[in-house]
Amino acid sequence: MLATVDGRRVHYDLLGADDAPVVCFAHSLASDGGMWAEQVAAVLDGGFRALRVDMRGHGGSEALPPPYSIDALAGDVAALLEILGIERAHFVGLSVGAMIGQTLAIRYGAKVASLLLSDTQPSSPANARAGWSAPLAMVRQSNSLTPVRSGMMRAWLSDAFKARRPERWAQIERTLLATPPAGFEGCVAAMTDFDVTAELPSVRIPALVVCGAADPMTPPAENRRLAALIPGARYEEIPDARHFANVEQPETFNRIMTAWLKEPHALSP
Repeated sequence: MLATVDGRRVHYDLLGADDAPVVCFAHSLASDGGMWAEQVAAVLDGGFRALRVDMRGHGGSEALPPPYSIDALAGDVAALLEILGIERAHFVGLSVGAMIGQTLAIRYGAKVASLLLSDTQPSSPANARAGWSAPLAMVRQSNSLTPVRSGMMRAWLSDAFKARRPERWAQIERTLLATPPAGFEGCVAAMTDFDVTAELPSVRIPALVVCGAADPMTPPAENRRLAALIPGARYEEIPDARHFANVEQPETFNRIMTAWLKEPHALSP
């Protein structure tokens, strides 16, 4: 489905009963709402609606010239919720999607019922821009994400997962390669200019932070730091999972997610 936000096309899908509380999913860099395929049935079976939003320049959402900011990406989600008439939603985000969730909680807290933040961080590392400079140069030169495919896929998912589920691996790889370079560069800019550490202690929204134990991109230490910054937040770790913990270990992720959504904060829309 498509909505128009500030004159731009934003792609989303929304499944489930009209009167059920909404769980809004936000994906990682170079992915789209399809990265949550393993979670949709669990959410629907739990009595919720599932809203998956493609970030600008990803999936079916229109790309703008880079750079982007996390504030702008969070604004896109807030605007879509308004267009769809969704007053409040439970939020599940991974990587840059969870950065969006942190910013939603800070800037649009009345719209957020709870937070599940996965494989992310509360601020960009000091060397983030330098670290992305070479990959960005290769993407610009080739006008595609082919040069960064192997490195990103290895960070996202293990070789064991590739051997176990080759079709799903290939599907995620195709989505990465289909990402417009402008969308990729725009979101890298947003990720490398992000710091809400001073604002997170003011968040008064129930929060759970989850991380794959073997995540090389946003390691457990960063996720534990995030949980410590949000009052009352909890932290859970998923063994044998890299950056895409929800895809690599979906049974464990879904168990954690479902239990979280069944807590008292999730009982009202």
